[in-house]
Amino acid sequence: MTTPFPFTAVVGQDDLRLALLLNAVSPAVGGVLVRGEKGTAKSTAVRALSALLPEVSVVAGCRFSCDPSAPDPACPDGPHESGTGASRPSRMVELPVGASEDRLVGALDIERALAEGVKAFEPGLLADAHRGILYVDEVNLLHDHLVDLLLDAAAMGASYVEREGVSVRHASKFLLVGTMNPEEGELRPQLLDRFGLTVEVAASREPDQRVEVVRRRLAYDDDPAGFAARWADEEASVRQRIVAARELLPSVRLGDGALRQIAATCAAFEVDGMRADIVMARTATALAAWAGRTDVLAEDVRQAALLALPHRRRRNPFDAPGLDEDKLDETLEEFSGSEDEDPDPDGPGGGGQPPSSDGPEADGGSGAQPEAGDSGEPQAGGAGSGEQSAVRASEPFRTKALSVPGIGEGAAGRRSRARTEHGRTTGARRPQGALTKLHLAATVQAAAPHQRARGRSGRGLVVRRDDLRQATREGREGNLVLFVVDASGSMAARQRMSAVKGAVLSLLLDAYQRRDKVGLVTFRGSAAEVALPPTSSVDAAAARLETLPTGGRTPLAAGLLRAHEVLRVERLRDPARRALVVVVTDGRATGGPEPVALASRAARLFAADGVASVVVDCESGPVRLGLAGRLAGELGGTAVTLDELRADSIAGLVKDVQRRAA
Repeated sequence: MTTPFPFTAVVGQDDLRLALLLNAVSPAVGGVLVRGEKGTAKSTAVRALSALLPEVSVVAGCRFSCDPSAPDPACPDGPHESGTGASRPSRMVELPVGASEDRLVGALDIERALAEGVKAFEPGLLADAHRGILYVDEVNLLHDHLVDLLLDAAAMGASYVEREGVSVRHASKFLLVGTMNPEEGELRPQLLDRFGLTVEVAASREPDQRVEVVRRRLAYDDDPAGFAARWADEEASVRQRIVAARELLPSVRLGDGALRQIAATCAAFEVDGMRADIVMARTATALAAWAGRTDVLAEDVRQAALLALPHRRRRNPFDAPGLDEDKLDETLEEFSGSEDEDPDPDGPGGGGQPPSSDGPEADGGSGAQPEAGDSGEPQAGGAGSGEQSAVRASEPFRTKALSVPGIGEGAAGRRSRARTEHGRTTGARRPQGALTKLHLAATVQAAAPHQRARGRSGRGLVVRRDDLRQATREGREGNLVLFVVDASGSMAARQRMSAVKGAVLSLLLDAYQRRDKVGLVTFRGSAAEVALPPTSSVDAAAARLETLPTGGRTPLAAGLLRAHEVLRVERLRDPARRALVVVVTDGRATGGPEPVALASRAARLFAADGVASVVVDCESGPVRLGLAGRLAGELGGTAVTLDELRADSIAGLVKDVQRRAA
């Protein structure tokens, strides 16, 4: 068995360690979501926590880890008699991103259930994690239906498996910890709210601290057991402190003053619902117990707010998480009471007061650029205009769905029709591999003609493996939405570029909600560039769009060819994911020999490959040349103006895309 890296040997990351320890003291806090760039010890710290948790007492032989002092009366392995059980270390169960639904919740033996009428159940990871830690690395990449199952179990404390009228239920209470790199995509806001605490982590910029990180990691890699032994005393001390805090927790008093501060803080930051208030109360109580106190102080409420609120105050996917700490301090001061005026100098951290979380320091690189003056704007035909500074995007608006025609088999999402594991049943087929979704009628129909030959004598149906039929289902998939944005001088009029950015931002928001991957290709001057390779991080695309400068000639052919190359490479990486190309341009092509002819030939490459496409026509003014519409025809797609892109004006667009692709 691999020796884990000691928790107390993790350098820095005070907020991360504190959040994990608070959940170890009080699992009712609701788990931790750890957000941060790669290589910041997220996984290392989570895996190390399990070694600090006290041992648990379980019923001997129970696959569901029932507590012998209060066994689950509905346990599938029960009923159990109350009595002395066996002790074992707390488990940390990892949920792989590519896990199946059956691996998560468990699987029923459908053949035995049909033939014998028995509940032959194989427990899944939710059963293994009961009374331990369930860790999901890259939780933002987990399929939506798995996240829903996971969070439902976390909220209800039980897992339910329903399969063709056969039902199994077992207890599943665990400490949920997820880690994610925001560059690879975000969780949906409603799912963010289900995590009790969130922590932002980043690599230290202090050379001495970075040196210490490398020194400890090399020492651990050379001799894991020896390195762990050198930290054994510190580990034992923290383990004892967790036990003491758990014992003290029921005695901690949450006074009316602290409760008013919690309620006022949640109201001031306009968080939705009441979950934030409850999580803050539990976190502040755990902080007091961790510090060895029986009273919750104002500093506990402040630290609880910094851990429990940043991910709940996001109003849309492009808002950076964080809190305005000045506003937080003002709110706490306004509602402070005499009972909260005695701060503890030692603080609640693992070795003193940890620094406050990074808070709202950055807007994630998406901060708006200052607006330039109104004079000197290039005219619509200014093909040779110099580079202009970036302008703000106009307010985003709701768009109707643009979908790829036909039926795909890509990753689950909400854009285009696809054959999926979840959705409405459309037919049946023989299973390829393990059976996951039984089509009961087709299975009975296949088994019925053979009952006499199989010697059926009782009421049970004699079912063989060859009789089983897998249900085929139709749902929705996510696509790759590749934006090809004209940033040339002909687009640089400030009002028009602001509207263009607003339109693309609206489509990005739609892509976020539909669980798409997005990419961004821009062209201006003499070349095109991949501003953002295909990614699940819509935030990153929005940030690149916000800082996009404009100016120069219009190398339309170069932009289309670069987009075609991006699609070619992406098809090799993810052949099942279909693409939708959104070209945002006025249709002009300048620069180089025969720019219009080159752009036409480049466009026909997309039509030859059958790639679904939409051209957002940005031409303005009383005289319209119709170049964008001509480009859409060569792409095999459809053209839509900026005004028509809005939800109330786009009703016929999807039909146009499908008709042209037919």
